[in-house]
Amino acid sequence: MLDGFEILTTSGVVLWSKSYAPVSSSLINSFIKDVFIEEKVLPGATADDDTSAAQNLSYKKEKYTLRWASVKDLGLIFVAVYQSLIHLSWVDKLLDNIRVLFVDLYGDQVKKPHSSMVECDFDDYFDQQVRELEGSAEKVPLEAPQIVQDTASFPSDLDGVQEAPPQPPPVPGLLSGQGKATSATTSADTTPTSTPATSRPSTPSNGHLLSAKASRPGGVSRRARKAASSAPASASDAKSKDIKSSIAKGKRMRRWDADGLADDDDGVVLDYSATSDAVSRPVSSSGVEPVDMAASGTRTGKGQYILKDLDNEVHSILQNANRKKAQSAPSTGGVVGSGLGAITGLFRNVIGGKVLTKEDLEKPMKGMEEHLLQKNVAREAAVRLCEGVERELIGTKTGSFESIQTAIRTSMSSTLRKILTPTTSLDILHSITSITHPSSPHQPPRPYTISIVGVNGVGKSTSLSKLAFFLLQNNLRILIAACDTFRSGAVEQLRVHARNLRELSDREGLGSIELYEKGYGKDAAHIAKDAVSYAKEQAFDVVLIDTAGRRHNDARLMSSLEKFPALVQLDKILMVGEALVGTDSVAQARAFNKAFGGKRGIDGFVISKCDTVGEMVGVLVSMVHATGVPVVFLGVGQHYGDLRTVNVGNVVGLLMS
Repeated sequence: MLDGFEILTTSGVVLWSKSYAPVSSSLINSFIKDVFIEEKVLPGATADDDTSAAQNLSYKKEKYTLRWASVKDLGLIFVAVYQSLIHLSWVDKLLDNIRVLFVDLYGDQVKKPHSSMVECDFDDYFDQQVRELEGSAEKVPLEAPQIVQDTASFPSDLDGVQEAPPQPPPVPGLLSGQGKATSATTSADTTPTSTPATSRPSTPSNGHLLSAKASRPGGVSRRARKAASSAPASASDAKSKDIKSSIAKGKRMRRWDADGLADDDDGVVLDYSATSDAVSRPVSSSGVEPVDMAASGTRTGKGQYILKDLDNEVHSILQNANRKKAQSAPSTGGVVGSGLGAITGLFRNVIGGKVLTKEDLEKPMKGMEEHLLQKNVAREAAVRLCEGVERELIGTKTGSFESIQTAIRTSMSSTLRKILTPTTSLDILHSITSITHPSSPHQPPRPYTISIVGVNGVGKSTSLSKLAFFLLQNNLRILIAACDTFRSGAVEQLRVHARNLRELSDREGLGSIELYEKGYGKDAAHIAKDAVSYAKEQAFDVVLIDTAGRRHNDARLMSSLEKFPALVQLDKILMVGEALVGTDSVAQARAFNKAFGGKRGIDGFVISKCDTVGEMVGVLVSMVHATGVPVVFLGVGQHYGDLRTVNVGNVVGLLMS
């Protein structure tokens, strides 16, 4: 973990800094003095060179290691501080990315003459990069990079250089081969292996002992051996006898409380994996992890909590920087390579200024259709999109230096952007305010109702909980109606979610949340009606109605959805669809859009499990193209804060990549 990060100028002015642990200011002062002023530790190092972090040697002092990068034109130095015992494989990537982001965002302010202060709110950008790089490092184990130290150019009497620690003395009685292995794995640059939480006990239990057939023990009398054989072999044998006697008496039924836990008077241990007689540790009932609200949204001046799209902004800045770097890089192909590139470019653009016909577009459009299918777009949607683009391009004239592929990609991107861009406002907070606090005195206030529907296993209850957490950030009173009276465990699942969200809201001082339930086997629509009436009496702001999962091709199950709009005034009907589904997404979207009767349809989609598909986000296009209903939210993880809004430009970029 980082201990600190600082952005400073060559004149010593700190523009921005972030500390995770107390670090003395003398450490940075010594770094500037030894590296840039006196050039003791790193000869020839200067901030006048626009260098990346990988090109600079590490600076070590006391127990810390400093990695750095610089910007030549602006005279900026980026320094990351962490303890030498910890190896951070992603720190160089962090320095390079932060350098690009800071220059892109605040480079104009730094360029102003006599500027010693920069007004910047850089914390969110920095936290996003640290979170992303730490996550990628956990998923992909990387080998520790080798630190090259030039001992000839480094003075040995400086504090900034740490010599390799001496090898430990050999352990008495250790074999020669083992000694070599120990010396090879012991190094100052090696990350110490963390001890697992549940390590193997030092004393093996009776069940783990391997016993061999022993010879007759000498010096032991026959009477002593007979007494030992008649005694119980081990404590496990005595325990097994007790278990057999308890089974003979009969099994006692276990009783469960409202929170899904066993009663206190039930002394039966549920963990049967332990073989020893150790006492089990009590499990804390408060196991809800805190949610970083700044990572998923921002709070406006009016106090509203808005889901932000910071990741896409950061990725866009980094992609633009990489694109400019690739364009400015000199070509290494030589004379032959440049000649072949010129000839290829000539033939590629030879059709510029031509009127396109159906024959010209036939093969390229077939390739575009296959490309959309690989992005998980349903075949029906892919075929219709390609047919629409083909009709649009036939008879048009390409540009002077525009190929057919470029014209098709441009037209397809424009078509996808039009489809995914909603035609109505998706500001759900504004819609809630207009219902709970109407501007007209003739319109009485009432709770805003949202119903969640979808097929089995797509994550309706989890998406409902994420939506509830988002609404809690805006200090709203939420009532969850447990209307899934069919699936076993559905009510208990919502009960756990409501308990966790209540704990989070109490901890952060946010809104309030309750669960309205009436058990199983009852009519779901009437439970929803009673829940809305209860919410109106108790002055709740939002009612979230959870429904049972049902197959879209089951007419009997789908017909029961018509009762909901007849008994309850639904303000929003959101269908949850998973990003993993393929061609079936079109049939699902159309079936649920027609299930509520001819006068009512779904109002939006919540696409779950988007973090599992990468660039294959074609299900968004399939569902929107089939129904004309926009995508409101995206589920990007398993935590309550993993809910995002849709960035149309980013989705189109992923589909066309």
